[in-house]
Amino acid sequence: MATYLIASISNSGGAPEQAYRKLQTAGACPDRPYAELFKLEVPSLTVGTLDTLMTLSDELVRTDAIVEGIVRKIEKTAMELSDRSKADLSVGGVPAPRYIQQFAWDSAKYPNRRPLKDLVSLITSGAVAVEAELKQLTASYGDKQIALQEVQRRKGGNLMSADLNDVLNDDIMSRVDVHDTEYLKTVFVAIAKGAKENFESSIYKIANDLVGYGGPDWSRDPTKLGEPVSFGAKVDRHKVRGSPVVPGSLKQVHADHDSLLYAVTILRSQYEAGYYENGEFQQGTKVDLVEEFTKACRDKRYVVREFTWDPTKASKSENILEQLQVEVDGMKSALMRWCKTHYGDAYVAWMHIKVIRVFVESVLRYGLPVDFTAVLYKVQGNKELELTKALDKQLGNPKEEEDEEMEGDEYHDFVLLKFDA
Repeated sequence: MATYLIASISNSGGAPEQAYRKLQTAGACPDRPYAELFKLEVPSLTVGTLDTLMTLSDELVRTDAIVEGIVRKIEKTAMELSDRSKADLSVGGVPAPRYIQQFAWDSAKYPNRRPLKDLVSLITSGAVAVEAELKQLTASYGDKQIALQEVQRRKGGNLMSADLNDVLNDDIMSRVDVHDTEYLKTVFVAIAKGAKENFESSIYKIANDLVGYGGPDWSRDPTKLGEPVSFGAKVDRHKVRGSPVVPGSLKQVHADHDSLLYAVTILRSQYEAGYYENGEFQQGTKVDLVEEFTKACRDKRYVVREFTWDPTKASKSENILEQLQVEVDGMKSALMRWCKTHYGDAYVAWMHIKVIRVFVESVLRYGLPVDFTAVLYKVQGNKELELTKALDKQLGNPKEEEDEEMEGDEYHDFVLLKFDA
């Protein structure tokens, strides 16, 4: 990115060529090789009143920053889309530096005889409209990218997060006994590979105080085996407790580079029978053992996966992924084309605002009739400070500048605008 300075000085009734040579000698000559010099043609614009010019001067500083911001947003978007440090953008078919150095006012697009305030409003509204469209397009593209990344995450993640219908297949599932009845349910548990030994040794003890296996004890009097007994408060269902995991049901289903997937069958729920108390029946309750088992696993950093095998879902997911990829690629290409098209529009607007700034500042500085010469300096390397000092020395009033420096403000006895492009 190069640094440019626009400078203008009064012709003082002389020929513009004399002012041009003075500007050249000041900082773009063999004795002061701080910059490359280009003529800047400023058209004859409508002056209006002094009050209008003073108000416009302040507004133009803000407008300049706004339009430059839009240019930078387009540049940034294009660079991100192109995955390169610099995007292939142009202004009117030529690189931005060449457009700046060969600037010519576009009278067809921006009629120079219109009132300055209307002209600035016309340029600004066009640039703001470009920014609004960019926001809408980048938001839509971003949403589609997020959707694609989410599908890719589910498909390409490990067994703790991937969509298991994308990972497993008919051959794997044919070797797994899956129970889904009123009393039993097969759940799938994903663990880190490093937890394999501990998990396999402790699975049948997980939540071992969850299920009540107590009941009528017929062992004391086998002759009454099967006869009616008193339930309710007289029977301690939880006198004997244990895990809901069905013994011998653990089976490793699948593995990837850092995780393992197991299937294990557990009791689905446990019903606590109702009973009579003081002549009133107390309604029984049903405990969801799957939910409690899931919580117990979570405490041990094991992940119970919500999963129902659907052999058709894998192909659907693949189709969704392909469709999203096509949509993202299409939106990326369209957005890149948009950036290339509208970058030039925003850049042209920005440079026209700068030229209007030069005109307004020059009229306010040098008065009427309009009689000044403006040039564009392209700073050589890191010579900006040397160039600015040379211009102050050759074009300014040393006494006035000394006074201004004492006040702590940057001041030049001529119009000077700096920008990077």
